[in-house]
Amino acid sequence: MGSVLNVRHAGAAGGPAQAQPGRALSPKFSDRLLAWWDAHGRKHLPWQQDRTPYRVWVAEVMLQQTQVDVVVPYFQRFMERFPSVRALAEAELDDVLHLWSSLGYYARARNLHSAATIVEREHGGVFPRSPEEIAALPGVGRSTAAAIAAQAFGERAAILDGNAKRVYARHWRVSGAVSSAATANALWKHAESCTPTRRVADYTQAIMDLGATVCVRRSPRCGACPLHDSCAGRAAGDAERFPEPAVRRARRIERRRFFVLADAHGACFVERRPDTGIWGGLWSPPERPAAMSAKAFLASVGCDAGLVRRTSIAPPFKHGFTHFDLDVRPVYVWLKQRPAELSGDGAWIALGEHRLGLSAVAARLLAAAATFRLEPNDGA
Repeated sequence: MGSVLNVRHAGAAGGPAQAQPGRALSPKFSDRLLAWWDAHGRKHLPWQQDRTPYRVWVAEVMLQQTQVDVVVPYFQRFMERFPSVRALAEAELDDVLHLWSSLGYYARARNLHSAATIVEREHGGVFPRSPEEIAALPGVGRSTAAAIAAQAFGERAAILDGNAKRVYARHWRVSGAVSSAATANALWKHAESCTPTRRVADYTQAIMDLGATVCVRRSPRCGACPLHDSCAGRAAGDAERFPEPAVRRARRIERRRFFVLADAHGACFVERRPDTGIWGGLWSPPERPAAMSAKAFLASVGCDAGLVRRTSIAPPFKHGFTHFDLDVRPVYVWLKQRPAELSGDGAWIALGEHRLGLSAVAARLLAAAATFRLEPNDGA
């Protein structure tokens, strides 16, 4: 750890000399962080109890881009239904997606299911130990693999999730958009340098906890930080500047109509979405171009217009994704009776009485069919 790495750092007139990774600061960094975690860290999260590689893996995947408080109830339900790799591998994908409904980023659930089958088939049901083998599983990147290896097996492996990036970027005032390769490389060097050889699992949790509870995105609690006396960002008074965001592109808006067909008993028709793309593999009320009329939609699925009791247009609403907003235009079609057959890969379901995966938008649309009073609109 004696060599100084060539890493870019933001300059600050009159600021303190900026520490470089690889110097003697690194052990002190981890020691102070671990001492803080011993006193203030989170130690009672469900995946920290009865810790197994499987439980750690599922938790780390769920925690990708999702906050702990949101994940906890999903994790607990998931473990009750799929308590082992084998249980998950043998499950139907629809069952997995059903328990994932509304958690978002549904590719994570599909990858978990796929990875479980790989662990069963290629590893004899024993979860791989090395970060390299773990990273080869679907949906597991370098940082997630390191977190699993560290927390499940005590392997020395550096993580760089969003919380860790924020801590390292502020502590050393690492310049450049966090999404750039140069900045990522700089942050990885800090992560590798600071990760200790002992108590790796605790250190991994500690840096995530520090970023989640103290070194937060806005208004960081620098006075409560165990690293404040060596933090270049705090000393320069611009900690919130880091990590520097990428240049924001204008968000596009996609307008789509969703047609909710409801039969006389309140069951609604849903279609299975393609395996790729947003909500891949989930079920949803049929989504069509924003300009499609109810009459054209009914014809497209082979529904006799004579079965329609009434149609209604509900107020539109927006649903945000990472790079765009979906402008949802709901159209409700109440039927006198259920058609004998409709075209496409579809099913009739009643809320609370199915085991299919629904997106948050789909669940909202279906719930409104039963709870939201709509006025007839023959122009739909």
